[in-house]
Amino acid sequence: MPPMNVICICLDTFRADLVYPEDPLSAEVDTPHLDRFLRDAVWFRQAFGEGLPTLQMRRGCFTGRRSFPWRFNFDRRGHWHHAYGWHKIPPEQDTLAEILLRRGYATGLVADTYHMFKPTMNYTRGFLSYDFLRGQENDNWKSGPLSLIRGQAAKHAPSPSKLPAQSTLIQYLHNQRGRKSEEDYQCARVFRSAMSWIDDNAENAPFFLWIDSFDPHEPWDPPRPYADRYCPNYKGIDYIMPHNPKMTEKEKKRTRALYLGEATFVDRWVGAFLDHLKKKRLYDSSWIFVIADHGTQLLERGGFGKTPVDLHPFNTRQTWIMRHPEAPKGKPIDGFIQNHDLAPTILGHLGLASPMEGRSFWPLVEGDSSAARDHVVIGWAGFREGQDGGASVRDNQWNAIFNVSRPDQPPRLFDLKADPEERNNVADKHPQILQKQQKRLEAVLGGPLPFSFNEKAGGGPSPCSSFYQTRGQLGMPV
Repeated sequence: MPPMNVICICLDTFRADLVYPEDPLSAEVDTPHLDRFLRDAVWFRQAFGEGLPTLQMRRGCFTGRRSFPWRFNFDRRGHWHHAYGWHKIPPEQDTLAEILLRRGYATGLVADTYHMFKPTMNYTRGFLSYDFLRGQENDNWKSGPLSLIRGQAAKHAPSPSKLPAQSTLIQYLHNQRGRKSEEDYQCARVFRSAMSWIDDNAENAPFFLWIDSFDPHEPWDPPRPYADRYCPNYKGIDYIMPHNPKMTEKEKKRTRALYLGEATFVDRWVGAFLDHLKKKRLYDSSWIFVIADHGTQLLERGGFGKTPVDLHPFNTRQTWIMRHPEAPKGKPIDGFIQNHDLAPTILGHLGLASPMEGRSFWPLVEGDSSAARDHVVIGWAGFREGQDGGASVRDNQWNAIFNVSRPDQPPRLFDLKADPEERNNVADKHPQILQKQQKRLEAVLGGPLPFSFNEKAGGGPSPCSSFYQTRGQLGMPV
């Protein structure tokens, strides 16, 4: 059998329960293309990130090595997201793209996940070609006076006079000026570019293509009809940046609909890409993954978004769907896997094994349940000094959540059998279980709790935020 093409589609913040048929949310959300793909693939019910969120997860995928615990102090000057672990790929770590490129694969990266391309980053290593689709969220792409976006901002911000304080919204609205059709939205641009890459490289098989869509990460800004199907006849503010704690119940319902609508929009373009593979007769000769870095809260704890505190499946569980000609079809697979297992799985099955910390999950595909982990350790980075973040130690019955560095924040423990929604903290009732989970965490950390990381978070505001802060302080017009 000739070498397989490998295609990885990474969707940021795409919850696993949007598509897994055993999960109630999947019945509510319209994802016909991924539903069809699922029937032709296997999906992993217990996939959890080892190091989260965004860049930490992708680094684990690319290198097969844990991102957590945070341990590197690379230069980050010039990039404004400064969570622990939010940095380049260490130079001594080979990437999946580099290894495959050395074995004759044509390697391509198509992405609008702008964090991968900021100053000091190197996530393009090993890619024969890459296309960075500008314009997501805080990507400092376009600028201009507020007058250019005030009309659009009025649809998303309740008080235009306070707009200068909402730098992410300002930057995003500037970036999206001039959209005329669905094809101008970020997700569509990413998958249209990926289809063009396929056209250009179909004869370069075997190839490795990584497609990275920042959607459905916020801003939750789908074409309006996609949100209307989940919340019709709505008149009011669309909070595409969903972090306003003062929403009415009606506004919360609409905000949730914005996310679900964006998920459906992403599904439409994933489907377009998969159909293009079939048209080019590459679908059956390609090993295809659809994965996500993490989920997000959709009012499970009363709000939206994700934090290092709520390390529950709505945040930490990963979409992980895989189609391979030798794998079963339409089958769920149990057994813990993590994102740093991706590279060793691909390389091992291609006969290109390389020393890595992750492990191949191919034995699980073949039905060998003895190959499964008995637990996973999940780290979620904090975003500033003094907020090192949290860690979850999860097995088939217990989820223990720790603040790694602060002894004044007591750990929590949830009994998954008695409390599958993880609402009742039973840490006081099971000290021995909590101690067992803590030892598992400390084995990964390499030291006892409370643990101090070598890495230091730091950095400044985004250029857009800095601009409006400075203008305000100097009394300059905006």
